[in-house]
Amino acid sequence: MTKPIILVVGARPNFMKIAPIYAELASRSQPLILLHTGQHYDDNMSKVFFDDLGMPKPDIYLGIGSGSHAYQTATVMIEFEKICQEKDPSMVVVVGDVNSTVACSIVCAKLNIPCAHVEAGLRSFDREMPEEINRILTDSVANLLLTPSPDGDENLRAEGVAEERIVRVGNVMIDSLYSNLEKAKQSSVKSDFGLQEKYAILTLHRPSNVDDKENFTGIIGALEHIGENIQIIFPMHPRTEKMAKSFSLFERIESIPNIVITGPVGYLDFVALMASSTLALTDSGGLQEETTALGIPCITLRENTERPITVTEGTNTIVGCDPELIKKTAMDVLETGGKSGLIPELWDGKTSQRIADVLLQYISANGD
Repeated sequence: MTKPIILVVGARPNFMKIAPIYAELASRSQPLILLHTGQHYDDNMSKVFFDDLGMPKPDIYLGIGSGSHAYQTATVMIEFEKICQEKDPSMVVVVGDVNSTVACSIVCAKLNIPCAHVEAGLRSFDREMPEEINRILTDSVANLLLTPSPDGDENLRAEGVAEERIVRVGNVMIDSLYSNLEKAKQSSVKSDFGLQEKYAILTLHRPSNVDDKENFTGIIGALEHIGENIQIIFPMHPRTEKMAKSFSLFERIESIPNIVITGPVGYLDFVALMASSTLALTDSGGLQEETTALGIPCITLRENTERPITVTEGTNTIVGCDPELIKKTAMDVLETGGKSGLIPELWDGKTSQRIADVLLQYISANGD
């Protein structure tokens, strides 16, 4: 009997990466176990994404919920170890850089279960970002490091990783984007929110921006200026709302000219909003990639990025949290249309096929 592959999701960015891999492996009759750690735990942050992406209900739900980095990582490790001992998988696939990713990869290393890391090799070179620690640790123990771009390969080589562990497969999130684009365009979300023909989409949730009152206030000041020139749609992360209220900044955000504030939206609605936007302002990682794939100018409100190819080849510009630079860059985009980029190699919508090939070849070669 063929042993199952366990596919791990924990937080919202993981879902778009696992969905095409799940579909591709299922089409090849590979036994699969979809495991959701529950790191993102409300319907808006989780369930709606499963529905939108056409993923089945998870076979196993750990229900970890929110908590400190140590709590989430340790609790996932304890619970995931039990699952691995019970199910005896041939391979575990982890994606991205959330706490569930590093937790499950460490369990695999201890139990000698092969582990593949999708989106390996990305580095911001900023160890104050918890995600950077997760990326480094996961790549140090996973057997297969599946990278999205040449910088990922180079980063891993610089860390002394053996060449046979590194396989460049492309960007699997672009598979989800391309395969759902037409369906997303049928969404009524733009008319539901009363959006104008031209608008900017904003996402903001990183601790460096929303946990720091001075940075948060500066960004709001820049948005007040931008809102005088273009409508802004802002699907607000629950954490961002919580911090805005604790800093007494929420009412100021609500009074930004031309701003439309919503709660988190589903994947298809978000793709619809992004695909028709004139400009994206974000501190997220995934949005930098999706806007590059669609040729939409992106302004990243961070001091660095683990996705430099979106800057060197794509439509992304890094501005940090300097209000004047944010305003200037946004005005440049509105006046000139922004930088035109290229779509990086292997961001072609076929990454999940290459991933399935690599996983099944590895399992076959290693005796399962």
